Amino acid sequence: MKITFLGATRTVTGSNFLVEGAGKKFLVDCGMWQGKAEMEEENRQDFEFNPAEIDFMLLTHAHIDHSGRIPKLYKEGFRNKIYAHKATCDLCALMLPDSGHIQEMESQWKNKKRMRKGEEPLPPIYTAEEAARSLEIFEPVQYDEIIEITPQIQVRFNDAGHMLGSSMIEVWVEEDGKRTKAVFTGDIGNNDIPLLSSPTMIEDTDYLVMESTYGSRLHVKNEQKAQLFLDIVSETLDNGGTVVIPSFAVGRTQEILYEINHLRDDMKDEEFRRKYNTLMKAPVYVDSPLAISATEVFKENMDLFDEETQEEIMRGDNPLEFSGLQFTRTADESKALNEDTKPSIIISASGMCEVGRIKHHLKHNLWNPKSTILFVGYQAPGTLGYNLVNGAKTVKIFGEEIAVNARIEYIEGYSGHADQEWLMNFIYSFIQKPKHIFLVHGEPESQDVLKAKINQETRN
Repeated sequence: MKITFLGATRTVTGSNFLVEGAGKKFLVDCGMWQGKAEMEEENRQDFEFNPAEIDFMLLTHAHIDHSGRIPKLYKEGFRNKIYAHKATCDLCALMLPDSGHIQEMESQWKNKKRMRKGEEPLPPIYTAEEAARSLEIFEPVQYDEIIEITPQIQVRFNDAGHMLGSSMIEVWVEEDGKRTKAVFTGDIGNNDIPLLSSPTMIEDTDYLVMESTYGSRLHVKNEQKAQLFLDIVSETLDNGGTVVIPSFAVGRTQEILYEINHLRDDMKDEEFRRKYNTLMKAPVYVDSPLAISATEVFKENMDLFDEETQEEIMRGDNPLEFSGLQFTRTADESKALNEDTKPSIIISASGMCEVGRIKHHLKHNLWNPKSTILFVGYQAPGTLGYNLVNGAKTVKIFGEEIAVNARIEYIEGYSGHADQEWLMNFIYSFIQKPKHIFLVHGEPESQDVLKAKINQETRN
C-alpha cells in the first residue's frame, strides 16, 4: 500500500490522499483549499493524478475542506463510485451545489476586475449545475459494515463524532500475500459534542493517518462553555446590542441551537435564571439558507444522535427547536435584520467570515460598541474571522474600511475537533499500536507539539 499526501499537510485545509494498492488507485477525500488567496488559487491547479484513472473514492465527511473539489474531479473525468455515509451524501447534496454557486458568484466578481485590467475572464472552478451532476456517483453506506470494494480491498466506516455522518475509515488491502491495514480518521470529534455520539475507538491498525487541528490545545469543558456563552450573550442583550455568531452552516449551527435550547436544564441560581430569561426574550435568527436546509437533514437523521438526545426526542422535545427561533430564507429577510434595532442573536454563515450573509452582518455591527461578534469555530490563518479574533482594529468588507468597535469573543470549546487530550485518548485506545502515525490537518505548531507528546508518552 502506498499513500501520497496531496493536501492537509502542515495546514488544515485541502484534505486529499491518493492510495495505491492491489492494482487500484483510490482517493480518500478531495477537499477545497480555503484561507489565503494564494492557497485558494490551488483549487484551480491540475490534480497531481489523472481523475479518469481513479478507481473509487472514500469520503470521510461533507465539510467543504474534505469534499469541495469532488465536482472538479467529476468535471475532469472521474466517473466511478464515491463511498460515503448516507448522512454525508444527504449533506453533500446541499453543500456541493451551494459551493458551486459561490464559485460562480466569486468568478463573476473577479472577472469584472480582470476585464477592467484588460485580462481574460476565468471560468468558475465548477458551477452549481456541475456540482449537482457529481452527486450521481455517490454511494451511501452505513456505519460498522465491512464493504468489499474488490476481493483484495475492504473498507469500514465508523462514527467519527465530528459532524452528522462523519467517518473514520478502516482500509484493508491484500497484495503479494500480505494484508495491510490503514485508518484515516478524517476529523475526530470532541467527546462531548451535543447531539452526536462519541468517536469510535479502533483496536488495531498498521498505519494511522490522523488529524491534529488542536494538537497543542485543550478545550473549555461543556459546563464552562454553556456558562460562558450565556454570560456573553446576556451581557450584550442587556446592553441593547446584537450578538452576531459566525457559524459553519453544517454542524456548528445545529450545536448552537441545541445549546440555547438546553441552557434551561443548567439553571442553578437566580442570576443564571435571569440571564436565561434575557436570552429567551430575544429573537434568535438562523440567517443562512444552507444552515436551514442542513438543520432539516439533521432532523431526518436523528437515529445518529446520541442516546440522551434520542430519549429527549422520544419525550417530544426536539433539540433543534425552541420559542423565539426564526429562520430567514430570503435576501430581503436577511437585510431586514440589520434594519431592526431590537437586541437579537443572529447565527449566520460562513464560519470564517469569508463568504455569505455573515459579511453583511459584520459590516452593520462591527462598528457598534454595543454589539458582540461571538466566534465558535476554528479560524484559518488569512481569513477575515482569523483577523478579527486576533485583534484587527479595522477590516475591509466589500471594499469598505470598517472600524472594529464591537466586542470580539471566541469560545474554543465549540470546536467539532478533538483537543490534545482526546487525540491522545484515541491513540491510547489501540490495543495493537500503529507502526507509524502520520499527522495531517494541522498547523505546524499543533503538529509539532502533538508529535512530541506522542513520542514522549507512547515510548515510556
